Amino acid sequence: MNCSISLIKIIIKTTIITFLFSFSILSQDQSITDTSITSDKPVFEMEKSPWGAVGRSTVLPGWGQFYNEDYWHIPIIWGFLGWFAYNWIQNNNEYQTFRDLFKENPENSLYKAQRDFYRDQRDNFTVYIFITYLLNLVDAYVGAHLFDFSVEQNLHTKSPMLKFRYHF
Repeated sequence: MNCSISLIKIIIKTTIITFLFSFSILSQDQSITDTSITSDKPVFEMEKSPWGAVGRSTVLPGWGQFYNEDYWHIPIIWGFLGWFAYNWIQNNNEYQTFRDLFKENPENSLYKAQRDFYRDQRDNFTVYIFITYLLNLVDAYVGAHLFDFSVEQNLHTKSPMLKFRYHF
């Protein structure tokens, strides 16, 4: 009882602090002037939208990489997701088998140990699938940011440099 009251107090205090902090952020002065925009220099505009790539990869993993023209990333993403999904299904099937065997014979500790092992493995592969999905989103975001990156000329020697475009 005392622990739940302490937990409720912590949650309330955290909520109040977050609420007050968000108001202080919103009240910041937004009237910063940028002199580079008003000059005659052309403004750089990105060709690929990073959040557009993330949105595409959110819907279908690999679609953001396709949008960024990072075609070789797609089979890697799908390969990892497929491998982890296959192992998740295998471990889930084994877990269900040993779960049923343990229900029939609860005195057998081997069935319980095997059931727990395959449940833990299945849960690990769930985490691996989630991490792969998140890395897919990060890769799409970074790939869109680096799409326009190229080194055209060495500014110190004024000599042309080798153009190398690497998407990762």
